[in-house]
Amino acid sequence: MAPLSGRCIVVTRPERQASVLVSLVEKAGGRAIRFPVLEIRPLVTDSLKSIVGRLSGYDLAVFISRNAVEQGLACVHSSGTWPANLAVAAIGTGTRRALEEEGMTGVVSPDGAPDSAALLAHPSLKDVLGKQIVIFRGVGGREQLASTLRSRGGTVDYAECYTRLRPDSDPQLLLDAWSRQEVDAVTVSSAEGLANLDALVGGRGKSFLRSTPLFVPHPRVAEAARGIGVETVLETGPADADMYRALVAYFGHSG
Repeated sequence: MAPLSGRCIVVTRPERQASVLVSLVEKAGGRAIRFPVLEIRPLVTDSLKSIVGRLSGYDLAVFISRNAVEQGLACVHSSGTWPANLAVAAIGTGTRRALEEEGMTGVVSPDGAPDSAALLAHPSLKDVLGKQIVIFRGVGGREQLASTLRSRGGTVDYAECYTRLRPDSDPQLLLDAWSRQEVDAVTVSSAEGLANLDALVGGRGKSFLRSTPLFVPHPRVAEAARGIGVETVLETGPADADMYRALVAYFGHSG
């Protein structure tokens, strides 16, 4: 029997990024419900254009996410090419793979958790005194990476190249499936996405969400899930393959 046969999994990744996990679930015999909880919208500002125009003057570029890779490089390629000697770092393995798919080599990324603390522990980011650093990211976000690099003597600029929005997703299909006791698990990729999901499903859906096994990529998201009362939270790792393996392992043991 296929490992996810008869299981219904909710995939909340942004619409354009959901296909890989959906395909993995379906190939394993499961049913996937797509319910995007984040919309990624490109952002091109004068500040971003200015940074892209002087990229060759930076010593290091850090990418926070796959979205940062996609949107940041789209902006770069619209007006020129990536500087050959500009060193590149990624917040985690998924972001590193996205950069490698774009032809970049020698990308620095942490071996451990996909977060700022792990990247900051990498030897190549210990000595940044006098270095010019640019961080490609969405609008807003945590400040730990930039503040620590500045405390180590680096100069840091943000290249904010996209914004994250809560989509106007209709939860009725999901609520109906929950009401029929068809939903076996929910997957989320960020704390922001979890907050959007909690808001989108409304009062009726909140009890369903809290009683459904929730698969998350990072301890910070797990903490947010427990904070809103989710009873069963499983940490998986950041990649679609990590999420898939965790689903198979969980349902293989839970019968």
